Amino acid sequence: MRDPRLDKLADVLVKYSTKVKKGDLVSIGADPVAMPLVEATFEAVLRAGGHPFWQLRSSTLAEIYLEHASDEQLDYLNPVDMYAVETIDVSIGLWADVNTKALSRIDPKRVSRQRLANKPKMIRTLNRAAAGEHRWCGTMYPTISSAQDAEMSLSQYEKFVFEAGLLHLPDPVSAWEEIHQRQQLVCDYLQQKNELHFKAPARDGHDGTNLRVNVDNTKSIWVNCSGGENFPDGEVFCGPQGADGHVNYTFPAVYDGREVEGVRLEFKDNRVVNASATKNEEFLFAMLDQDKGAREMGEIAIGTNYSIKEFSKNTLFDEKIGGTFHAACGMGYPESGSFNESGLHWDMVCDLREGGTIQADGEIFHKDGKFLKDGWPGE
Repeated sequence: MRDPRLDKLADVLVKYSTKVKKGDLVSIGADPVAMPLVEATFEAVLRAGGHPFWQLRSSTLAEIYLEHASDEQLDYLNPVDMYAVETIDVSIGLWADVNTKALSRIDPKRVSRQRLANKPKMIRTLNRAAAGEHRWCGTMYPTISSAQDAEMSLSQYEKFVFEAGLLHLPDPVSAWEEIHQRQQLVCDYLQQKNELHFKAPARDGHDGTNLRVNVDNTKSIWVNCSGGENFPDGEVFCGPQGADGHVNYTFPAVYDGREVEGVRLEFKDNRVVNASATKNEEFLFAMLDQDKGAREMGEIAIGTNYSIKEFSKNTLFDEKIGGTFHAACGMGYPESGSFNESGLHWDMVCDLREGGTIQADGEIFHKDGKFLKDGWPGE
């Protein structure tokens, strides 16, 4: 018997997140380990009148490819993938990690080379989404591997995942609609501002965080993320127009299963000019140097999901933690006012819950991880 929480999740993904309608061509991308959720989503798409198909993914084949492909093969952009990007109306990604460390010993230069080859596909996907021609959402299917990363049992991790999406509530869609309204208050406030100033105290031998970000309200557009493209969700973000200062990221920066610890980035004119890490620094450099846009800040965001309280080494959840902010190096989203192009989009998370502040044009509106205005997101 299928876990009823999966049917509830599939229903939210189809009806609320992607709003599948009659005639939509809907891709359900997933590793075979996520088959119970693939089946539930397939059924939900059929009920909505869409045309579902399973787009097979395999972490094992991805590993084989990066291990054995020639440089010519790494540089190859599959035209079938590009056709899919141009044709599919809705993409639902079910992320299911069989082994989150499968690529940890692959040469990072090979990883960046493959990502550079696939950059046109990523750019076209984002442009179609910004134009309203393509809807997409990604979510997590709980696996033992991800549970181990989070230092939980599988049942504990399943509870963590489903409750982060408010699926334990009688009507999760109504709950997310209320969250959308609360987050919109934040977006409306920030849309009137021109500069954000993030500060976090020094600790553990580093010099804290002191970062100013230009969010020029004639160019940057604040986006309300309430379950439309990520599920679970809970953030507001925009495309920065400039960034100066430094960030010491509280949590390990995780990308393609690699954990980079003790990341410190220094920005000048929106570009990373100095970078360091206490673990996997070589991988950090390889990702930042993969193309011209990788060192640009493509996104600045504030986490608003107070149902997520602990770090799990999964960016889908960690970037949403209420009381944090994150900045992404690399590709920006056109609908947010960022047109930076890169094969990289790497969100790194900084905790503000112990002495951190965010100012907007000199006004502190966020302190110790909490918004200071009534009716905004909170615990």
